[in-house]
Amino acid sequence: MIGNFARGLAMGAADVVPGVSGGTIALLLGIYDRLVHQIALLSTAAGQLLGGRLRQGIATARRAEWAFLASLLTGIAIAVLALVELVRWGIDRQPVALSAAFFGLVAMTVVTTRREVRQWRPGLALAAAATAVVVFMLVGVRAGSVADPVAPVIVAAGALAICAMILPGISGAFILLLLGLYDPVTAAVADRELATVALFALGAVIGLGLFSRLLQRLLERRRDLIVAVLMGLMAGSLRVLWPWPVGDPDAEGFGNSALGAPVGDDAAVAIVSAAGAALVAWVLHLLGARREPA
Repeated sequence: MIGNFARGLAMGAADVVPGVSGGTIALLLGIYDRLVHQIALLSTAAGQLLGGRLRQGIATARRAEWAFLASLLTGIAIAVLALVELVRWGIDRQPVALSAAFFGLVAMTVVTTRREVRQWRPGLALAAAATAVVVFMLVGVRAGSVADPVAPVIVAAGALAICAMILPGISGAFILLLLGLYDPVTAAVADRELATVALFALGAVIGLGLFSRLLQRLLERRRDLIVAVLMGLMAGSLRVLWPWPVGDPDAEGFGNSALGAPVGDDAAVAIVSAAGAALVAWVLHLLGARREPA
């Protein structure tokens, strides 16, 4: 439980950052398939209970690993609540070092995830490359910030963001950034605005219920293809983590997906940060592989 709590802390910290997914961390730590299976199981149980099949719903819910889920979700919740303000500060004050660190982490995760594919074929490599190109182009589009979002918009954003959070490479925080809702949602969490947080959580529950079972079926039936696509998602998402966007020199780091050349003395800091994070990711991968082999 302590180990799963620590994994939850890492996933929650990643989910706060635009460009990094909690699903990436789960994949890196070797618990991704297990997590998706548990979420799908609870979604099935909820559907059975809401449909009036009480015995089936209770029986399905009992099959869930409640200790695993409770410790993991507790870590995620504590990390989000405790670190959202710190991450916002880091994005404002140290954007190059922070974005470079996550760039190195995600890049190393792409490298380690290749072992999850049982047998590479030309079609799988093509799927990974095509996905990377599409995502690379899509993350170049972003919206302005929404000042005062209405309730249905917050619920819909929660549903979309949670789907992104459980997919490696697609950041829920970056989805919020694209929708113009990153600032209002993270500010609501930091300021403990319970009404906004509750609406977002409702959307997250709806999104998990609709998406988790589909993802589990795809992993069961087309695992190699799905993993190849997930690798493409992570590789394409590296664009938003590039520390030096072109244009405004004050717009470094997160939230700007334009690409520019390294600026000033920050290049050495970025290289050290990226290399250090990549090393940490490699060590975490080895630990996760020892704990739960693919």
